Amino acid sequence: MRIARPKSLSGLLLIGFALVAIPLLVAVVNTTLEMKKLTQRSELLVHHGVDITHETQELLKLIPLMEGTAGLYQALGATKDLDTFAQHKVSFDTSLAKLEHLKAGASSTRILGLIRADGAQLAQALKDNPPGSPELLHAIDVFRASRDSVEVLKQQTGADLNSQLAAVQQIAAETERRLYWQAAALIPGTALIVLVFVSLLARPIRQIDQAISELGRGTFSRPIVVQGPSDLERLGRQLEWLRARLLDLAQEKNRFLRHMSHELKTPLANIREGTELLMEGAVGPLDANQREVANILRENGIKLQRMIENLLSFSAWQAKAVGLELSQFPLRQLVKSVVSAQQLTLVAHRVKLDVKVQDIEITADRGKLRLILDNLMSNAVKYTPREGTIFIHALNYKDHLILDVGDTGPGIPPDDRSHIFEAFYTGRIEPAGPVKGTGIGLSVVLEFVQAHGGTIELVDGVHPGAHFRIRLPARPADLRPASTESTDAAA
Repeated sequence: MRIARPKSLSGLLLIGFALVAIPLLVAVVNTTLEMKKLTQRSELLVHHGVDITHETQELLKLIPLMEGTAGLYQALGATKDLDTFAQHKVSFDTSLAKLEHLKAGASSTRILGLIRADGAQLAQALKDNPPGSPELLHAIDVFRASRDSVEVLKQQTGADLNSQLAAVQQIAAETERRLYWQAAALIPGTALIVLVFVSLLARPIRQIDQAISELGRGTFSRPIVVQGPSDLERLGRQLEWLRARLLDLAQEKNRFLRHMSHELKTPLANIREGTELLMEGAVGPLDANQREVANILRENGIKLQRMIENLLSFSAWQAKAVGLELSQFPLRQLVKSVVSAQQLTLVAHRVKLDVKVQDIEITADRGKLRLILDNLMSNAVKYTPREGTIFIHALNYKDHLILDVGDTGPGIPPDDRSHIFEAFYTGRIEPAGPVKGTGIGLSVVLEFVQAHGGTIELVDGVHPGAHFRIRLPARPADLRPASTESTDAAA
């Protein structure tokens, strides 16, 4: 079952932002609510404690006043003392009611009941007994003990408040731990979401980067396919259109070169034929000056013919460079085939071979890899002196084929190294043989290597002469110890 994905890059980014932001927002809201609950509970506890303390202090002030007023009535018998006691009694009952409403605790409720009963007993004794009676005196003594009950109540409410405060602190600690674990779970979850969306974007961006790099190198053989959001896929289709357009232009250029070269060959052949006739004296003998002019014409005609042939050859190589026909084949067999094809030339130049090729199978374009080897080997033969040696080494290293072709020739001068892969550049050193190259072999090698996604470089310090090292992606099937073949082509 295919997972539904956003069709656009903006949609993908929006969903990614939402998946990252929503958990963070939920965590912030949850933390805010938890902190609000703790704050409200703490405020209630503070107000509760303040109210209990205030009412307890009121009782501690009212009990001596009520006791003193009852004592004055007991001693003097003044009616106004009863009125004053009644006022204090109202305040006394109000404070007790508030303390009962505050729900200070079960034990505190029992103490409040005893204090209320003592106050009611004193009020009833003042009402029922005359001044100086023993009953009234006893009621006053009993009520005096209520002060100790209030002190006990004060201590008890303080203990209750402390226990409630400890409960709030425990709840705060539990909330802190819960929020900590939520944050700890949120961080890896957010990181995972970020990684998922980065991977979704990294693949198409990497495909686009690779496609642009190949277009910049002039490699048009591989179709451009970008998979991802519709915006990037549309960009991939535009790059594919550009690749096809550049490929058409390259093919059009090659066709133009071929047509122009063929068109130039016919009049050039007539010019060369007429020059040869002049040199042979077909229209009469030539004096020294005339022969010098005819010789100049012939040499430049030959030079122009060689240039036209180079253009034709280059056009043919360019045509072959389009597209890769990948197959899996043993590398050692391909190297032997190239060496066999060059055997006569090697014997003629009395050049030795040092071949060390691992028995591996690679996936590549067999024809293009053969041309790479053939061009490098032909180049080595041209510049290797008699009794010299050509080295062909190949091995598999970290999923890459490393192919080395070196020789014992004069090497490549520093001034030529930046130009040797340019088309038609023949270098400053004359080859060991009589035939000078066309200057397109190494440019074709570079193009074929890049078409495979590989690289080619010059290596110093291993062989006396030129040393080319090619790295190509490879998938070896069976890697066995390298075999050494030392062949003396001179025989």
